[in-house]
Amino acid sequence: MCELYVRADPIFYESRTRSLRIHGVVTTIRLENMFWDVLTEIAAADGMTVNQLITKLSDEILELRGELPNMASFLRVSCLRYLDQERQIQSVPGSVAVQPVPLQRVG
Repeated sequence: MCELYVRADPIFYESRTRSLRIHGVVTTIRLENMFWDVLTEIAAADGMTVNQLITKLSDEILELRGELPNMASFLRVSCLRYLDQERQIQSVPGSVAVQPVPLQRVG
């Protein structure tokens, strides 16, 4: 079982820092490449760029909670929740099984 994880291409768990503007404020976020890939997938599904998605998520969490102490952790959890939701949808009896699409490396 562990072989599935330890044989992962190191590029997937290499961290990458991106700078983006949220309402005119420059913010730097550091995430592993695989999380950037999932954010790209979520954004594309919603017809947005990754920056637009992160801005929207930031706005919504601030409106709901009033603060966001750790944006990177919030984004990682958001990615995992998205993947969990996708897995649950695919496991519904009678649903059509969809082969997962390999995520592209962020360059």
